[in-house]
Amino acid sequence: MREIRDLFILLGFLEYPHLQAPLFLVFLTIYTVTLVGNLGIIVVVRTNPKLHTPMYFFLSHLSFLDICSSSVFTPKLLEILVVDDRAISFKGCMAQFFFGCAFVITETSMLAVMACDRFVAVCNPLLCTVAMSPKLCILLVAGTYIWGGICSLTITYSLLELSFCGPNVIHHFGCEYSAIISASCSDPYLSQMTCFIISTLNEACSVLIILASYVFIVVTVIRMPSAGGLQKAFSTCASHLTATTIFHGTVLFLYCVSNSKSSWLLVKVATVFFIVLIPMLNPLIYSLRNKDVKETVRSLINTKLLSHSI
Repeated sequence: MREIRDLFILLGFLEYPHLQAPLFLVFLTIYTVTLVGNLGIIVVVRTNPKLHTPMYFFLSHLSFLDICSSSVFTPKLLEILVVDDRAISFKGCMAQFFFGCAFVITETSMLAVMACDRFVAVCNPLLCTVAMSPKLCILLVAGTYIWGGICSLTITYSLLELSFCGPNVIHHFGCEYSAIISASCSDPYLSQMTCFIISTLNEACSVLIILASYVFIVVTVIRMPSAGGLQKAFSTCASHLTATTIFHGTVLFLYCVSNSKSSWLLVKVATVFFIVLIPMLNPLIYSLRNKDVKETVRSLINTKLLSHSI
């Protein structure tokens, strides 16, 4: 039998018992759409040779990260909505936090890399294939994964140094950082400083890179003589800018919310949006605004329908 001190109890949305079943159906639907949408983006990019470009290479990895980040938390969220046993082991909790943190930091870096790619595509379109070579793209993607893993490992290690005396109740549906800290009975100062420095560094660097890229893009677009070039540049960047604004807007909102008991519900709702909804929105944003993606989806559907009719 496992010791109580080795377990965490996830409260989730226990304070709203009448909403457990509706929330389960809503989150299950969103998770299904997330998996189908992001897997669809990956398949579309791999299927159409026209999409074998740096932009779509990064987009396929963004979709992979959305699948991973959503899959870290959503299955457990669905479980505690329908099962009375809300326990998660200490190792399971730390693993959930590690992977969730790693994928979020990696996605933060990936959005910055995609902004650099948009900068090159708009400001130096003739040199785009040379500047963003396949080898460089692979190195950039590998770098984001490695950096995300290192940062997450550092923060997770700082959490492992904390003491948990019990009852280890987490006022959340997953092992989110502030919720774990609240369950600790030791001084979390060192861990909080570690998390603050790493989080601020990543957020500041990503936002500055994205802002700098779009400043150069705007300057280049203003100088474009033709309306056609202006429209093409806007359509090239609109999807990424929309996804980036939603992602970083939610991150900054979570930064501003306090960790007091009165804010727990707000933190949970914001985390749901960040972990559950954003991974579903990204494929919709990129597919609905992208002509090449829509054409590839149509051709795939027509091919499947034709094969079935034969």
